[in-house]
Amino acid sequence: MKNLLHVYTGDGKGKSTAAMGLAARMLGYEKPVLVIQFMKQGNSGELISLKKLGATIYPAPAMMKFTYQMDEVEIEQTAKDMRLAIDTMIDKVNELKPALVVLDEIAVAMAYHLLPTEDGFRLIDAGLQYGDVVVTGRGATDQLKEKANYVSVIMPEKHPYEEGIPARKGIEW
Repeated sequence: MKNLLHVYTGDGKGKSTAAMGLAARMLGYEKPVLVIQFMKQGNSGELISLKKLGATIYPAPAMMKFTYQMDEVEIEQTAKDMRLAIDTMIDKVNELKPALVVLDEIAVAMAYHLLPTEDGFRLIDAGLQYGDVVVTGRGATDQLKEKANYVSVIMPEKHPYEEGIPARKGIEW
């Protein structure tokens, strides 16, 4: 059976949540799952739960700020850190041979050129050798969508942030 690439993109809430739900489903069948989160600090509640269920959580270089809060030097350092980490991420994929790889927010890293497209595709292709790969994040490029077997575009109609309600622990992170 062919391993497939899933892309969850768009401006709506729920892309990472959908990917983590798929990871939980795979873990329910006792299959190995690898989760790598880009563009985040590594403190999201879903990582705690998935680790308890048996997922391997591999840290991408952590970001302490959103890209719009960074100056040029911080953006370049973040990009350098990500480029340097790709080969070790690929090694981890080859070591674990996971049935599912979740590359959370890698679409954003690729869209903002913090991670070169070719490096992102090398990591995706490594995962596809062993199982399905899920890519999440706003701004998925046409090239990424073309490569995918599933593309889900999640769009917001209404969000509490518009009413001044900040992100809440256990809901947004």
